[in-house]
Amino acid sequence: MPWNERKVLFVFPGQGSQYRGMGSDIYKEHATAKKVYTQASDVLGYDIAELSFNDPQEQLNQTRYTQAALLTHSIACLEVFRDLTNDCLKPAMAAGHSLGEYSALVAAKALSFESALKLVQKRGELMGAHGEGEMSAFALDIDTIRPIAERYHCAVAGCNLPQQTVVGGRSEDLALVEKAVEESGARRRPVRLKTEGAFHTYYMVKAAQHYRPVLDAAEFSPSEVRVLSNFTGGYHDADPSDIRARLFFQLFHPVMWHSNLQTAFGDGIEMIVEFGGGIGTASEPDGKRPNLESMIKKTLRTSAHDAQYLSAINVPSLKQAADFVMNPDSG
Repeated sequence: MPWNERKVLFVFPGQGSQYRGMGSDIYKEHATAKKVYTQASDVLGYDIAELSFNDPQEQLNQTRYTQAALLTHSIACLEVFRDLTNDCLKPAMAAGHSLGEYSALVAAKALSFESALKLVQKRGELMGAHGEGEMSAFALDIDTIRPIAERYHCAVAGCNLPQQTVVGGRSEDLALVEKAVEESGARRRPVRLKTEGAFHTYYMVKAAQHYRPVLDAAEFSPSEVRVLSNFTGGYHDADPSDIRARLFFQLFHPVMWHSNLQTAFGDGIEMIVEFGGGIGTASEPDGKRPNLESMIKKTLRTSAHDAQYLSAINVPSLKQAADFVMNPDSG
């Protein structure tokens, strides 16, 4: 059966997958990507290509710029993929990790790219201005880490895998949580994440309060495909009012990413394509790895579900993914 007749999930990464040079390769090789970056710069009021590719003022890791840069890269990758495949692969659903949920809503046409850019520009600005704290990832299940975190006034910020939970709090409080976990004999040490605040915890309540009128003023449309909600772990309702409310709550509640994946797998997803961002120590885009791949493949293994995974995050992976879709019998 051709892939365009099967159930497909489009996924998009969030903060932490940005890097200097992100998007520079597809910008050079694909006019479609250049068009996306030009449109984004016009909406944002600054040159997002220059910031993403060269980062001359070292702003890419500042939340107010990170979110717009990642959204732009994700949508540029999506549009190039659509060009390379003659837009033959229609997703049955879309999902994004944290910020990536906005890219998913654009992919589902619940949000225009312009509206999403304006939202994440303001979202990043407010999260940077009103938030505080840091985040750490623990190789522990939520029931084990939550009481330790709460003992030191920290909070669960994300459930990525059954044995990978993210916690947010003030730096000194997080240090106490990390120490307690290490003293308990945990096999793997916690990892501090590169963020400007304790995202998806009570530290973001003030930012969310300021963000609510921005969400209320934004134009949403009933989505063409189902979009997964980080806040609930299930699907967004089609009603734009419900989408707004869940994006509001997403700011200060844990990202239920593992639940998102389990929901998709339970509905029989057969292919997953990841767009945008990249991680790893390589200095050039073609050496980067997909941000969400490891979590997706681990969840596939533990759920005994089978699905094809593809990434579309740079020139080589876009070509490989497109070739796979267009020539399903070649491999």
